[in-house]
Amino acid sequence: MRFCSFVVCMLTVLTAAACGGSDSGAGAGGAGAGGGAGGGAGEAGQGGGAPLLPGCTELDFGPFDAAVSAFLTKNGLRGASAVVVHKACGAVHTQGYGEFTPDRVYLVGSSSKVVSSGVLVQLADRGELDLDAPMGQYAGSWGDGGKSELEVAQMLSNSSGLVSLTDNPVYLPYLCQYRTGGSLSDCAHAIYTAKDADKRIPPDTEFHYGGAQWQLAGGIAEALAGKPWAELMRDTYAACDVPSLGFTNQFSLNGPGASFDYPPSFQGDPANLPSTDNPSIEGGLYVNAPDYGKLLLMHLRDGQCDGGRVLSEAATRRMREDRILTVYGGTTAGMTGRTTGATEFAGYGLGWWVDRDHPGVFADPGLYGAFPWLDLNRNYGAFIAIEGDSGQTGGALYAAVKPVVDAAFDAAFGISAGH
Repeated sequence: MRFCSFVVCMLTVLTAAACGGSDSGAGAGGAGAGGGAGGGAGEAGQGGGAPLLPGCTELDFGPFDAAVSAFLTKNGLRGASAVVVHKACGAVHTQGYGEFTPDRVYLVGSSSKVVSSGVLVQLADRGELDLDAPMGQYAGSWGDGGKSELEVAQMLSNSSGLVSLTDNPVYLPYLCQYRTGGSLSDCAHAIYTAKDADKRIPPDTEFHYGGAQWQLAGGIAEALAGKPWAELMRDTYAACDVPSLGFTNQFSLNGPGASFDYPPSFQGDPANLPSTDNPSIEGGLYVNAPDYGKLLLMHLRDGQCDGGRVLSEAATRRMREDRILTVYGGTTAGMTGRTTGATEFAGYGLGWWVDRDHPGVFADPGLYGAFPWLDLNRNYGAFIAIEGDSGQTGGALYAAVKPVVDAAFDAAFGISAGH
């Protein structure tokens, strides 16, 4: 099985270009299939009827579209979909490329993490969860020998000390995280009580990316909310109107030897995904570009969607805070290795990778090449999805196109506008 290549892909996805910035029935829910030929660019628009800033109508994404198309041709990719959003302007550009329409549905791998983190952070906003409290107060009845001392914030920052994807992606006591059978609750219980003390490290000492810590966090969310992940996820983001959003556990689709390749049987149709009560919390999201753009816009607008508030402003800020630096002086560098681009996302918050070289830039890249990012200095976010078998391809695409998007905003708003 190609678990090791999966880890390499996920950890090398962070190739980035220099940029500026400061932070001042498929699966588990969802709907909608995409496909067909590319095209269909969208123009600037903003919910709520507020007047657009002059720059909103002056944005030129022609060079961006050309850069994406050139990248697809160079790398032999069938197509892509993209969305760009701005805090004041709303969705300013949506586009399909090659064979794919703007609203094609994609599996996005680890670009699930910031979405899943939002579910747990909303529970904290409501006072149902203390992110920094020992989880024993929520999971104490799950059995003896549990990991009662661990905190949800440690899990969402890849700092829990559990055996991770980078340590051993096929660690036997945690293999339920890849299975469609059983339930998320069953899997979380198994991870909680697993006899793994000889393999774990103390929490909040090192950054170890991904794995069962995310499934454990999802199980806590289900237990507190009293509802399955699919329903909890839909309720969390109901105000954003994101009907394509759903979770599955796709890692058995391709069979042994190709478990972490993009499943060719998916074809952008959620009906082709396995139905499961054990979705992959860290990597099972499927969604189209316009809906992911709405979630990025929510983060730009401090937790507010057109239909109402999803997260408090403090919650969105906390998700972007470089927790591993603040809590234990950590870095992702030992996990990602040296990237071939200019920038390494050396920090990590709750679901967001943090660009320490360019404060105000955050990303949540995924296995198959999906790449969402925020640039808070320019007040925009963007998401590009492809159907690749290497996260490194998404990182290279980000490095190629982010300077082009930056230039579009700088030209429309002026060198200091949006800061």
